[in-house]
Amino acid sequence: MYKILALLKRRPGMSMKEFVDYYESTHSKIGEKYLRGIAVKYVRRYLQPLSHPLTGEGAEPDYDAVMEMWFKDREGWNSAMAVFTAPDVASLVVNDEKQLFDRARIQMFTVEERESELG
Repeated sequence: MYKILALLKRRPGMSMKEFVDYYESTHSKIGEKYLRGIAVKYVRRYLQPLSHPLTGEGAEPDYDAVMEMWFKDREGWNSAMAVFTAPDVASLVVNDEKQLFDRARIQMFTVEERESELG
């Protein structure tokens, strides 16, 4: 598998509830439309901050969601990027991202996993 991970922060002034509602009702539908048949998996993981167990302190998190896209291989990712960089699709995505994210803070990574068997 070839996995892409993005760290995402909601746009200023947007509540976490508004963020999740918009992402699930609108933005994720764009991803589903263009990833269908190309990606293997498309996941949004919403982060819920916990207070520090010893001090009880908490702070505004740097990110609100982790998004993952899984592909069979690097070629699948390349195919998805060919779709998302087409001018009409890119414009649609960017305009929608402006409604949802603090775009300057988006960070994307490829992921190489190692798993421990804890049986």
